[in-house]
Amino acid sequence: MPAKPTKSEKTQDKLFYKLDEVSRIAQTDSKVIERWEKEFPFLHAGQTGTGQKIFRQRDLDIILRLKELLVKDGLTLAGAKRRIEEEFGGKRVEPVHPDHLKKVLYEVREQLQAIASSLEKRSRKI
Repeated sequence: MPAKPTKSEKTQDKLFYKLDEVSRIAQTDSKVIERWEKEFPFLHAGQTGTGQKIFRQRDLDIILRLKELLVKDGLTLAGAKRRIEEEFGGKRVEPVHPDHLKKVLYEVREQLQAIASSLEKRSRKI
């Protein structure tokens, strides 16, 4: 008799999972998953056009591992976060000062305007 497929083998076919699917697969309440999403910056839920949350396969793998670390291994949230970052290569994103971000955005805008101007001049010559 063939071996029963594992959860990760059953879920490899899809690119995206809705929140209720992730909740069912992980056997974890959707509110808990939403809390984890806020707590752990490496979880990146997207949204469909109708506003439903969707998760990638990597996010599902992280959620399954996170549950294992918290429930089975008894780690704290901080301990689980460190372990997930080590295992999945997640990096902490340090906050950027708004003034620095504004300066960079202005520079990018100026560069884009220069490119647009250059393209406009070329199109007039043709």
